[in-house]
Amino acid sequence: MKSFHSLRWMIPATLAVGASSLWAQSATEAPTLNAGDTAFVFACCLAVWLMTIPGLALFYGGLARTKNVLSILMQVFSVSSLITVLWALYGYSLTFTDGGSVQSIIGGLDKLFLQGVTQDSMQGSIPELLYFFFMLLFAAITPTIIVGAFAERIKFAAVLVFMAIWFTINYVPMAHMGWGGGWVFQLGAQDFAGGNVVHVNVGIAALVGAWLVGARKGVGTAAMAPHNMTMTMTGGSLLWVGWLAFCGGCVLAANGFSMLVVLNTMLAGAAGTLSWLLVEWVHRGRPSMLGAVSGAIAGLVAITPACGFVGPMGAIAIGFIVSPICVWAVEKLKPMIGLDDSFDVFGVHGVGGIVGGILTTVFAVPALGGLGFAEGRDFGSQMQIQVLVIGFSIVYSAVTSFIAFKLASLICGGLRVQEDDEVEGLDMSSHGEPGYKL
Repeated sequence: MKSFHSLRWMIPATLAVGASSLWAQSATEAPTLNAGDTAFVFACCLAVWLMTIPGLALFYGGLARTKNVLSILMQVFSVSSLITVLWALYGYSLTFTDGGSVQSIIGGLDKLFLQGVTQDSMQGSIPELLYFFFMLLFAAITPTIIVGAFAERIKFAAVLVFMAIWFTINYVPMAHMGWGGGWVFQLGAQDFAGGNVVHVNVGIAALVGAWLVGARKGVGTAAMAPHNMTMTMTGGSLLWVGWLAFCGGCVLAANGFSMLVVLNTMLAGAAGTLSWLLVEWVHRGRPSMLGAVSGAIAGLVAITPACGFVGPMGAIAIGFIVSPICVWAVEKLKPMIGLDDSFDVFGVHGVGGIVGGILTTVFAVPALGGLGFAEGRDFGSQMQIQVLVIGFSIVYSAVTSFIAFKLASLICGGLRVQEDDEVEGLDMSSHGEPGYKL
């Protein structure tokens, strides 16, 4: 592999349209389509979509109670569809075009309604339509993860309205700032595949949602156990498969570096699984399937920012370190906060994303097998940037999520279903059909 200095900031450079990037072409050199890169990224797209539906839908659906399983499937399916359309209408343009005087915060309108994005336009060695598709899938799954925070008691209309607003005022600016040439991109944070834009962001939004929607009726007294761990394991497994494509596809090329990213992602998920199981085994006397899947997700969350900056042994270390911290967040911190984050979005995605962002810089150190730092950077200066960007992500997500939930509540006459509807279950009260006919 070439030195890291020749690859540094590959993902922001790859994702930034119009920025000084990996794919910058001279005035006389036209972009050339590479069939291998195109096939690789398209295969990654398919796997990432399976990661969302059915993967995330089944993962969350199994964690719900029987009377609410269909409502969870419906929310994931519908929200990902909604965001897909919004991304085509204005999200792509506002994320990946030049915003002029406001470029540090938001992009422009040059590609509104996908104008100018044709079958002949290129992004590096792949068609721009494929690039649009790949980035669409990031946009589709990110807000959908928040569904797990307010599951089993929110109005379906409020979910859709909140997601549309949150996507517009949160995800699009965050993605532009991190990937589209904004100030975070210019600052040079080490975040290969979305630790801040995706995981820290949704983790904080989950806390805000759990606070504003309120706890499920009966939490602490009634049984809230997952109704179908087979479904959750199936969904979690699809998430893991899709995660390999989620991270590996960010290279936008079929080469040795993309394979390093895929391998790092795989190893961190496996290490996270083993680490969570060991913690459960010691403290509960038996390991659980839910713990195994949760550990895999924690490891995958933590490696997301790190996968392009660390070596394989660093990836294993990150997986082993993050799971015990997420166990503590779920079992100790969550009761201390006192919020009913139904499926532990904050405890796994939020906490895992923060830990992963910090460990990225630790295990990027060459002495620990990492690929090193950009020219002019050392461990100390890079860590300052990591902490600054993570702190910004926390604050920005909290503020914009609060605004989005409040607007959704105003538009929909409240966020929460009636008490009788919650007791009956959202499958019948909100959608008129059961998840199961037993």
